[in-house]
Amino acid sequence: MIRNNETKYILLVFLSVCFLATGGVFVKISELPPVNTGFYRVLISIPLLLPFVWKEIRKVSKKDILFILLAGVFLAGDLILWNISFYYTSVANANLLANLVPLVIIPFSFFVFKEKITRTFFIGAVITLSGVLVLVSGKAVITMDNLFGDMLAFLTSFFYALFLLTVYKVRERVSASIIMFVSAFGSVVTLFISMIFTEGVYVPSSYSQWLPLLGLAIFSQILGQGLLSFCLGKVSVVLSSILVLLQPIVAATYALFIFNQKLTIVEVLGMLISLTGIYIVKIKKTNRINDTSDQLKDKKVLL
Repeated sequence: MIRNNETKYILLVFLSVCFLATGGVFVKISELPPVNTGFYRVLISIPLLLPFVWKEIRKVSKKDILFILLAGVFLAGDLILWNISFYYTSVANANLLANLVPLVIIPFSFFVFKEKITRTFFIGAVITLSGVLVLVSGKAVITMDNLFGDMLAFLTSFFYALFLLTVYKVRERVSASIIMFVSAFGSVVTLFISMIFTEGVYVPSSYSQWLPLLGLAIFSQILGQGLLSFCLGKVSVVLSSILVLLQPIVAATYALFIFNQKLTIVEVLGMLISLTGIYIVKIKKTNRINDTSDQLKDKKVLL
């Protein structure tokens, strides 16, 4: 599958990031414990996705089903660590550290997918990451109290990177809706087991408990992860991982309007630096990505 990084798909990735950034808001206002919140986020999405996949799912091979279930396990690990991290560290820190996926994606794509990483692309990626660091510099207070939360958020980036890489491979043959539907089962089982051994099982009993969970299922899970999964069939996984770094910027904007957390001059400067880096990455990577499928066949690399 040739991924040409067309501007319209890059804009769709950004839109998916906007949906994904709502996750922190809904998790913060959820009345359920963090793992339970993640469990219901995925569980609610299953019946909502079913009408779109029930005819197509029979055509998916068992091998692809297993890969997609594995992606769901990785996503569950992401949700468990990320949701818990909000209880120990700030929203800004959690969003930043959880989205450092290029640190995993770029080396993996270079050595396994054989994607070329140009010098200009690397410079753009560094500029983008620097901008995100500047954005949260005023809020990132490293103490013993939040160090544990920062570590959880950072570990989240590894699970999220593994999720993106697995979806990137399967997306060559399977639609995004199928990926989100099947992976949900892998996530639900993993989250349920984790829930039993950590928090116990909570059943929402009021509208105030159900609404944040419904918001997570629709905006973060279906629209956010679903749209990003679709774009992984059109945009390089390396470029996608850089664009996902915009999530802390979007989250900071949400915090301004929802929680009245005003942006400082330093935060605005961080946004401008990140956008500059994204622009450099975009103009250099367009039409420079190798066909991952052909490379894997030629080199006989198995994922």
